[in-house]
Amino acid sequence: MVDNRKLDYKERTFGIRHLQCILNFFGLGVAHALRVNMSLAIVAMTDKSAASQYGVFLWDEKIKSMVLSSFFCGYVFTQVPSGQMAQKYGGHKILFWGIFICSILNILTPICAKLGGWHLVCALRLVQGLCQGCVLPTTHTLLSKWAPIKERGLLGTLCYSGSQFGTALMLCVSGEISASFMGWPGIFYTSGGVGCVWALLFYFFAASSPSESHLISEEERMYIEMLPVPSAESPKDPAEDEPKPKLPTPWSHILTSIPFYCIVVVHCANSWTYNILLTQIPTYFKSIMGMNIKKNALLSSLPFWVMVVTSYFFMFISEVLRKTDCMSLSVSRRFFNTIGNWIPMIGLIFMGYMSKENETLAIILLMVIMGMKAATCLGFILNHIDLSPNFAGTLMGMTNGVAHISSILAPLTVGFIVSDEKNPEQWRIIFFLTAGLLFIGNLLFITFGKFETQYWNELEPVEVKTSKNNSQQSVYKDTVH
Repeated sequence: MVDNRKLDYKERTFGIRHLQCILNFFGLGVAHALRVNMSLAIVAMTDKSAASQYGVFLWDEKIKSMVLSSFFCGYVFTQVPSGQMAQKYGGHKILFWGIFICSILNILTPICAKLGGWHLVCALRLVQGLCQGCVLPTTHTLLSKWAPIKERGLLGTLCYSGSQFGTALMLCVSGEISASFMGWPGIFYTSGGVGCVWALLFYFFAASSPSESHLISEEERMYIEMLPVPSAESPKDPAEDEPKPKLPTPWSHILTSIPFYCIVVVHCANSWTYNILLTQIPTYFKSIMGMNIKKNALLSSLPFWVMVVTSYFFMFISEVLRKTDCMSLSVSRRFFNTIGNWIPMIGLIFMGYMSKENETLAIILLMVIMGMKAATCLGFILNHIDLSPNFAGTLMGMTNGVAHISSILAPLTVGFIVSDEKNPEQWRIIFFLTAGLLFIGNLLFITFGKFETQYWNELEPVEVKTSKNNSQQSVYKDTVH
């Protein structure tokens, strides 16, 4: 039998699983800093009025758009392959190489810009996007191995809050770095250097699973893997240490799973919303409110700092609810996902009616929208692991890849609908459309979503003979039920 007293003791103490998630937190922070730094540096790189000893590039808006979008063109293509690789080889080395190579390329960006112009910078950003396509799938794979079911909300939120932390920090410090003796190249040197340091720490102190970690205690490993703690009377079964065979991905079962498609829809709705808030809200505030929040580093980063803080608030509430046994997992997922979707939905509807006289209220409204969105870390984001711990990375790669396409379509849709940036009625259509997507996405999730491990998580292929030509065909058998 499992020694529950020891399990409870381990749950309350800091362990290697927490160290793993802290490293993932900073890994996601570094990844997002490397992702947004170009959008910040390109302002100084192309500022004709500023005489810079590091060079000024005469790139028009079309070229700047190509430079900024090249990253995301590469990012979408490695989502599913990296999930498959993490599933087969483990997420540790894949995440290490992905961020390490991306960091090195960041350091090389200034010299590449001088030697090859925007063509070489685009190629560099494309490769960086390919490297970073592994970040979310491998993080999900690592979480599925390291986070016990009881602590999945806590450790998952701890990991994913790093995304907002990295974005907010980059927004705050990029202006100061650019104004320092390093100039705009310092933005790339600093973020790339921090990425290299993180990669080395992650390589030596992290692992793909508890069984591969050289730092973890046997007791904590047993707790994470939900195995009985061995005693003198009942020695450990040697078979527990034998590596489990890698299961093939049950594509047909995944692609016919309604709960999976619920995640796809709600993920697309949230990616669309996040992209609208990240790329279009500054234009909205400038055109409708007469405020240029891009020039205010604190104001532009504030929504992301709010997301970091509210992430931990929701994490605390989740832990209280879990320990007091007030909510089942399914109710908890629905509850937090509803907070993260329908409260921002209401906020976006009100945002459509803001004017210059309500600029303070509009800023507060933006903080509420972004802050409440942090609750989705305890909703659909972790639902991939709920459905299938064995294929969580692949599922995240699939949903994030599709969702990324929707986030690309968001600014294009704004450009099509908002022909006059000073027309509040056209912006209102965008806010209503976004609110509608959040409503539909969450409605499907709370109605048709599932929150227990699906049968196809443990399927193994079996060769069976068919009557025609006595040929063999692969079918799946359930190793659990």
